[in-house]
Amino acid sequence: CNLRSVKTVFLLFDSLNLRMLNSYGGKYLETPNFNRLAKKSVQFNKHYIGSMPCMPARRDMHSGRLSFLHRSWGPLEPFDNSFPELLRLNNTYTHLVTDHYHYFEDGGATYHNRFNSYDFIRGQERDPWKAMVQPPLEKFREKYHKSQINLEDREHVYYFYPINSEFIKEEKDFPSVKCFNSGLDFLQINKDADNWFLQLETFDPHEPFFAPERFKEKIKTKYRGPRLDWPQYDRVTETDEEVQELKANYIALIALCDHLLGNVLDYFDQNNLWDDTALILTTDHGFMLGEHDWWAKNRMPLYNEIANVPLFFYHPDYKKYQGEQRNVVTQNIDLMPTFLSMHGHSIPKEVTGKSLIEFLNKDSKQKYSALYGYWGGGINITDGHHTYFHYPENFSQQNPDRYQYTLMPTHMRQFFSLEELQSASLHEPFDFTKEVSVLKINRIERKTDGGYKGFEDTKSALYNLAQDPGQLNSIQDKDLILKYKNLMINEIRQYDPPKELLKNYFDLI
Repeated sequence: CNLRSVKTVFLLFDSLNLRMLNSYGGKYLETPNFNRLAKKSVQFNKHYIGSMPCMPARRDMHSGRLSFLHRSWGPLEPFDNSFPELLRLNNTYTHLVTDHYHYFEDGGATYHNRFNSYDFIRGQERDPWKAMVQPPLEKFREKYHKSQINLEDREHVYYFYPINSEFIKEEKDFPSVKCFNSGLDFLQINKDADNWFLQLETFDPHEPFFAPERFKEKIKTKYRGPRLDWPQYDRVTETDEEVQELKANYIALIALCDHLLGNVLDYFDQNNLWDDTALILTTDHGFMLGEHDWWAKNRMPLYNEIANVPLFFYHPDYKKYQGEQRNVVTQNIDLMPTFLSMHGHSIPKEVTGKSLIEFLNKDSKQKYSALYGYWGGGINITDGHHTYFHYPENFSQQNPDRYQYTLMPTHMRQFFSLEELQSASLHEPFDFTKEVSVLKINRIERKTDGGYKGFEDTKSALYNLAQDPGQLNSIQDKDLILKYKNLMINEIRQYDPPKELLKNYFDLI
């Protein structure tokens, strides 16, 4: 790849639903700045997630390979390749601007330190930001819908949100606004320097769907109750007015994201950054907004509302292809080798993703597939024509043998339990652990794991995406199902999977 050394801006949103964007067919609202970017860049239509959700997705992005076959949510491992660190150690300056507070919990604390520098913006969701020992409980109970408030338990996911919101009064106070302003500061200081990588990342439009009021003016609802902007990770049980309110608040947050993107595009225009700076935009995963009668993610099958995500790619060496679209199957593990090749660095042998540079001037004749899923959940694959969800017939959350392989035994906000650690044994190296043995640890659920209710609708299914884009009617074709099941097994084998995974999911030894 004989590209000149470039500057790169990587815009990463969280939970950005592709179906909200006009260039992908969205009609919920006008997204003028996403439209501007679509006209400037190459738009990838069949871009997919990998490991789910937030931090597993970021481990994929850093390392260029899937992680969900071996462990759940957790930090980068000592043996992982990390693209910002590889860039940093090879004289490409890397900077992270983020309000994604999961980086600063136990289960994410190894990511931001891979960059030369970082700026962390406080206040999103349940970020333990503002200390209020005795919050005004009655005021909060009146202000917030009962489904999204728990003020008796300081460990609860809802606890810090109303407290943080007390300190977010004006548009300038919103974490995502501060995030993009910090990103623009980086550009202002460094636009004339060469060979740098900026990851500008915001938690929005992840729930809670809290945006400045002006972005909701055009989408008023009939709902008149207390503040309702945080859907449950569950089936839709709300009233019609509550559903409208939740969706309207998500749409308002998309409008804010579109506005913030516009500020970056304006800066590119005003400073001629299009001449020497690449701009890539994507998200970690999508979000269910009532489709298939589900909210959110994590529990239901990985329908395309979650799995098929937007990707826009502008490179100054490929200007003449701007406004074009590609239908090659890609996924977030492809970002890491892309970033390395753009900046002239070699790609480690453990990487399974492919560089996207080769698709900027033309679609691919080669057929690719995308494997994706949650650790311990269903395994899924698509080739862009069909999607196959695979659950073993005896699938159960209660399977006593669900091993994780790690040298970093932390969950999202806590260490592995002593009971889990007492089950640990030393496992021989996998082909990606660089001759390092790892801990094999049995996953044991705890009451403090956040009230996770488990997977549902755990039946294998095959969908024809051209005839049934909503994935509403599964195909009962045994030969076709066997074809995709075998395709899945072949893909999984490329990752040196745990033996019990092949046995439990496919009855293979």
